[in-house]
Amino acid sequence: MTPGDSPAVLTPSEVDAALGTVIDPELDEPVTDLGFVTERTVVDGDVAVHLRLPTAFCSPNFAYLMVADAHDAIAALPGVRTVRIVLDDHHDSDRINRGVAAGLGFAGTYPDEAAGELDQLRRTFRVKAHTAFIERVCGVMIRDHGWGVTDLARLTIADLPAKSRDGLGKRRADLGLSRLPGDAVLVDEDGTAWAQDEIPVRLRYAKSVRISIDGNAHFCRGLLRTRYPDAADDQRPRSHDGFAADLGVPAIRHRGARGAVEAVDRRPTQARPIDQRETVGSAS
Repeated sequence: MTPGDSPAVLTPSEVDAALGTVIDPELDEPVTDLGFVTERTVVDGDVAVHLRLPTAFCSPNFAYLMVADAHDAIAALPGVRTVRIVLDDHHDSDRINRGVAAGLGFAGTYPDEAAGELDQLRRTFRVKAHTAFIERVCGVMIRDHGWGVTDLARLTIADLPAKSRDGLGKRRADLGLSRLPGDAVLVDEDGTAWAQDEIPVRLRYAKSVRISIDGNAHFCRGLLRTRYPDAADDQRPRSHDGFAADLGVPAIRHRGARGAVEAVDRRPTQARPIDQRETVGSAS
């Protein structure tokens, strides 16, 4: 700060924008869109935020990630003096709130249960979000821009419309991938391009991941509205819904116990999202 400058004045809109960067890792949506933010106060640089989740038994590892990410996003803003993030109505609210406030990390908050921090869990779901978004943008290109499945091997970031380019760019950035205009769209989480002859089956898998994410998102939104009838007023339409399209490749499927056809994720190296919500130590 130079002489004569005034200290940065923190505004509620800046806090709201910071909260909009906090993502539910399983659902790949901002907590603000999902209706998870119930209260936000800003007084002279002191910020307090209250969060809620669809159930009292949502996995502590996901709950911790969102509370910690909200704390870090707001703490990074100019003009912040103190940050208080409160998770309400969760079976481990007190423990998570204390751990985040004290900066203990997940392992420090759950010393007896956790095998380590949640970096691998976070990456697992960033990979899933990236995979699903590839299928979304391919759907846009096929539906709205005349591309065929066989053309997608040459699809680059520069070919995408702005909304698709921005969405894919964010997910690539989360994985540390390049976002240059000439970069291929169809790449793995390490940047390896998909082989031409593998594209149909890779899109088939990506569609299964996308259906899993979308299904969980709609389910969790409904649970939140059931638990808190006012939540509908706080939820925003899913920004992803306009992306889905028929790519001409079916999702990987099986028949559930009741005979209903369900999309599944069969890759053994990536646990299904619903399993990750059920155990504290699933990050290890």
